Amino acid sequence: MNWMYWSVFFASTLCDPSIQAKFASLQPESAAQHFAFYELYPNTKEGKKALEKGWMLLAQKPLPTSISYNPSTFFHLIRAINREEGAKVLFSEKELCWIEEMGKTLKNRSLPGYKAWSTKEVLQLDPEEIDLARAIFLEEYEDQNTIRSYEAFIDLMALQVVARLSLSPSPEEIIYTINQLIFHEMGFRFPPASAWKDAIDAYTVLPSVIDAKRGVCLGVSILYLALAQRIGLPLEAITPPGHIYVRYAENDQIINIETTARGIDISSEHYLGLELTELPKKTIKEVIGLVFVNQASVKWSKKQYQKAICLYEKALVYLPSDPLVLELLGYNHVFSGNAEKGKKLLQLAIQNGKSRSTSAKSVSEDFLLGKVSIEGIEAVFHQSDETKESIEKTQETLRKILADYPEFRAGLLQYALTFLQLGKEKKALFPLEKLHQIDPKHIATCYYLAMIYINRYDYKKAWFVAKKLQSYIKNQKRPPKILKDFLRELEKICPDPG
Repeated sequence: MNWMYWSVFFASTLCDPSIQAKFASLQPESAAQHFAFYELYPNTKEGKKALEKGWMLLAQKPLPTSISYNPSTFFHLIRAINREEGAKVLFSEKELCWIEEMGKTLKNRSLPGYKAWSTKEVLQLDPEEIDLARAIFLEEYEDQNTIRSYEAFIDLMALQVVARLSLSPSPEEIIYTINQLIFHEMGFRFPPASAWKDAIDAYTVLPSVIDAKRGVCLGVSILYLALAQRIGLPLEAITPPGHIYVRYAENDQIINIETTARGIDISSEHYLGLELTELPKKTIKEVIGLVFVNQASVKWSKKQYQKAICLYEKALVYLPSDPLVLELLGYNHVFSGNAEKGKKLLQLAIQNGKSRSTSAKSVSEDFLLGKVSIEGIEAVFHQSDETKESIEKTQETLRKILADYPEFRAGLLQYALTFLQLGKEKKALFPLEKLHQIDPKHIATCYYLAMIYINRYDYKKAWFVAKKLQSYIKNQKRPPKILKDFLRELEKICPDPG
């Protein structure tokens, strides 16, 4: 039950003499309930006990006798956690001092990054020394009091989690308790697609996520990591293409935390794609760089190329030599008219990303070989809104580009996918078969071709491309489940003719 319920409950019983019984009914681990009780019964013995207990729950030590207080102050600290969406985080200097006093027991206080007050200091630290929240806020604000207020908010969240844990909590207990607070009590949610697609940066930056209680995968993952640092739970940031989630991984135990789905544990295999056989990790320092990548994507979508370039360059400070950032920066230099610099960056991206899949590198490779124009690059990066009209518009754009650049691999694949989206399987065959001729090892092409051949009862052709999938699987330490399942089903439908 939240503090509002308890406020109403206590207010309705002000004349009830059984205050002692009500005090005894408080949930032992709920600081919010104890502060609510104190606000309503400040002059009673039980009320003062509730204040001391509430403080003890959050600060993990007795209430200092040197601190002056009034009945509403401590309750206000907890009420701030449950404030309305969109309300700015703001604490007075006295409140900040109280919260910081309570937060002295939090684990992030021992990080060198907690003492950093400039991005220069942050960049000099090793990733494991960085206080993620402090580093993010330093990129957003110059005013220390604003930074302290947002940090105090996260401190209060962490203190509430700690207050509910057992003396030697397991990772499962800590994760469950954080999930309960963030997603169920505080109501953090993934924003509607109509809201975030054109303003993903607003749901990425930590202050905005805290204010709105809405965030995309990166924004809520950063909040989760910041909380984990305060509680002392070691978490990793995992970055499948276009996504990020956090996980606990110690020895043979892995707990995935999907921050877009209320922290549920989803199997690692769910995140592995056709060519993604290992889940990439990012350090705390690299996670900061991802914020600038998301911000840059918004500027790129609005064709504000110079602003996008500045943000990608900021990202490289935290993600040095990252092939994806180099690639995206290179495209934006090309779009802004500096083709020579853009091509050098694309070549560097290919060189640094030798382990990346063929599909991931194909756009930059084809551009450098003259197999696609600038307009073609923009077309494959364009995100349709999944409506029939939008898909058909993208399809027509790609058709015109492929008429001039018929060997553009990413264009052929996306062109085929538009037909599959519209349920026109037969028309998807031509661009897929052409792409297969150009790039026989393109795994996604083999998979889609095999699926279409099976649906058309052409099992001979299905096995022809399926054998290439089998060869690919044999060379992988951890082959994609989707391919293993597909080959197993094909064997059931039609055994390998040999």
